[in-house]
Amino acid sequence: MRDKRVTRRAAAFGSAGVIVAVTLIAGAVAPTASASADSRGGRDREARGAAVAAAEAAKAGIDWRDCPADWGLEKPIQCGYVTVPLDYAKPYGKQIKIAVDRIGNTGTQKERQGALVYNPGGPGGSGMRFPRRVTTKAPLWTKAAKAYDFVGFDPRGVGHSAPISCMDPQEFVKAPKMDPVPDSEADKRAQRKLAREYAEGCYERSGEMLPHMTTPNTARDLDVIRAALGEKKLNYLGVSYGTYLGAVYGTLFPGHVRRMIVDSVVNPSRKNIWYEANLGQDVAFEGRWKDWENWVAANDATFHLGDTRAEVQAEWLELRATAKKSPIGGVVGPAELLAFFQGAPYYDSSWVPVATVFSKYVAGDTQALVDAAAPDMSDTAGNISSENGNAVYTAVECTDAKWPTSWNKWDRDNTRLHQKYPFLTWSNAWMNLPCATWPVKQQTPVNVKTGKGLPGVLIVQSERDAATPYPGGVELHKRFKGSRLITEKDAGSHGVTSLVNPCINERVDNYLLTGKLDRADVTCAPHATPKP
Repeated sequence: MRDKRVTRRAAAFGSAGVIVAVTLIAGAVAPTASASADSRGGRDREARGAAVAAAEAAKAGIDWRDCPADWGLEKPIQCGYVTVPLDYAKPYGKQIKIAVDRIGNTGTQKERQGALVYNPGGPGGSGMRFPRRVTTKAPLWTKAAKAYDFVGFDPRGVGHSAPISCMDPQEFVKAPKMDPVPDSEADKRAQRKLAREYAEGCYERSGEMLPHMTTPNTARDLDVIRAALGEKKLNYLGVSYGTYLGAVYGTLFPGHVRRMIVDSVVNPSRKNIWYEANLGQDVAFEGRWKDWENWVAANDATFHLGDTRAEVQAEWLELRATAKKSPIGGVVGPAELLAFFQGAPYYDSSWVPVATVFSKYVAGDTQALVDAAAPDMSDTAGNISSENGNAVYTAVECTDAKWPTSWNKWDRDNTRLHQKYPFLTWSNAWMNLPCATWPVKQQTPVNVKTGKGLPGVLIVQSERDAATPYPGGVELHKRFKGSRLITEKDAGSHGVTSLVNPCINERVDNYLLTGKLDRADVTCAPHATPKP
């Protein structure tokens, strides 16, 4: 799940979503009829196509070169492309190029154990910055970097890999947007219209790609990347939505996995993908929002926002009401506030920055809030990236699985949830509502399970994660026999392996370096609470 702060929501799913409703525009290419074959025969054809593509990639390899200057990837990181079929049922049909990058292992040739491929989540997240963990000397990854080349990639549709779009990027980021919480049936009708237009825009601007924007196809791309790297088996690190990509890869290619770590896990049950997954987020975000408010209250001497959670919540509601009545700075309304404040329940690293901006606002500094929450209309490259990320998020989740088409069901479920879990519910609903009118065939999710040759998988999950709630880790643990689950107790940050917690960090290193897992599941104490 994509980081919803970057687009309209995160997160999950992204990493998971925010928040802002959008307007759109769009030009269409008709999808091919065979694209979304979800029968056994279709999957068999796609499996054969994936084998053909991997064999071709193994012969071709990757033409590694210095990365283009505007990609922001310093030497000695190198970049290249891997060619994959748009439709794996037609491996000799239209091809697209997947952007990849790498940095070699920092140890000796004898220490090298191959490539470690990374996906940060989304759908819609780019993994291209992963090799920078070596160039920036990220301390948690120095041991792994001795043994592995660090490899990132832009998944299909993302960034430099045949990017898709659903609307004009400047329109996408423009603010203020409608308050996600509807006051009337007219508000709901307006949001439904935006969602329908967004779906139409995806088809008009990216129709040829849409039927093929699925997690199974990205997993097949991952296997072609493995082959192009010259690797017999894949070493993989997936975070957030990247865990679902890993789960699907492990199911489709169990004998091709060498080591796999999944961190902050999407529940892979077919029943959960993707409608129920988003409803589950609404509940979990409310819990983690309260955790943050309790922390702010405990640090009232610093932030002066109230010494009880109720007082902090009252300040939040007052801020929200003020922004609704008259957007702050003319651009920050409730939707923009939510996009910014959502960072706090997402990541502990956002606790101090979000509380600091909130505190400054209450003390009379409105500019700090505008700077933090308003879009930067001059950042055209960043806005293109944000719109692209949201387009991929929508395309993958809407095409991966069947979604309810009845507005009554959406209205009933979200009205009910909003009563107890108001922080994220309606914004999440509007972000996903394009799936109710999706213009290409929606597929059947892969039944994630253990296959022949799948090694032990390391699963890492915090107990109070908002974007990918804890039961997801438990469910994948049940489905992947021989896996081990590390639970970070009384913690809730999203993306656990990037945090300092020796109980977890040492096990991640040990698994990557030796392949060994603990004899039983492990519960770790939480990482350090942020200090203001």
